[in-house]
Amino acid sequence: MGSYRDARLRLPREDVDLPEDRGCLRWVLGIPLVVLYVPAVYACGIALAMRPDSPYDQVREDARFLGGFSVFLCLLGLLITITPLYRRTMSRWWFAAPVLLATVAYFRARTV
Repeated sequence: MGSYRDARLRLPREDVDLPEDRGCLRWVLGIPLVVLYVPAVYACGIALAMRPDSPYDQVREDARFLGGFSVFLCLLGLLITITPLYRRTMSRWWFAAPVLLATVAYFRARTV
């Protein structure tokens, strides 16, 4: 009987990952991802804006490089995002945006 009474009187165990505590943690964990994805968006935008005049134009190689660079940054961000801490804390939208951006950059690098 004593054990039942002691169990009733104990306070409920607090979880370390409370939903109200995740707001600040999401901001802190989002900073490295934003630092990677902003240059990736910029490089992809420049690659999309480049219009080479001829098949032997240097702009074609620059667009391919920028597309590949954008894909590299997105993959690096996705590697960070699949770590257990990020998967527990961040929403699934942090996977969707870089996959979409990397797909656009890859096809731009291939079709220049």
